[in-house]
Amino acid sequence: MTREQAHKLLLEHMTQPNLIRHCYAVEAVMKVLALRLNPGLSASALKETVEKWGVVGLLHDGDYEETKTTPEKHTLEMAEWLKKERVEDKEILDATLSHNYAHTGQNPPKNNLEWALYCCDELTGFIVAVTLVRPDKKLSSVSVESVQKKWNEKGFAAAVKREQIAESEGRLGIPTREFIEIALGAMQGISDDLGL
Repeated sequence: MTREQAHKLLLEHMTQPNLIRHCYAVEAVMKVLALRLNPGLSASALKETVEKWGVVGLLHDGDYEETKTTPEKHTLEMAEWLKKERVEDKEILDATLSHNYAHTGQNPPKNNLEWALYCCDELTGFIVAVTLVRPDKKLSSVSVESVQKKWNEKGFAAAVKREQIAESEGRLGIPTREFIEIALGAMQGISDDLGL
């Protein structure tokens, strides 16, 4: 599945601008993580991997508007839509399902692609929350230090599962500070698309 096909599918099922921006943020972070976690690939294989990881990030919440009141169906709908689009790539389908395994019981994360999605999803939301309390509400004025400072304030963005983000160290071999730096840099690179 190409990025263009994935984007079309996303916009067919998602209308809320903030949710769409969240999907863009996760896509951007996933692409950088693909580069970071697949250093031995040939140039052509790496390009294909980056696109695949980006597609997974872009579509991970694509069915959320239709399943938000039935969390046990989240990702299952997207997997069905992908199959209707004749997507047979097991990595894409498994990674999509792994994103919501806590509710569906299906496909717990088992590889770098799936753990990258699991860990960065919550982090993008946390970085947006940090950005929105900045005076200018711009990603360009957010630093790793400002994210870490808010990280330690338990009342700030309390719904964000920090332990899920911190899994990056044990599951991906990326310390939390570096993981924040990677995600922040990726999001700053598409700040116009994120409206931040």
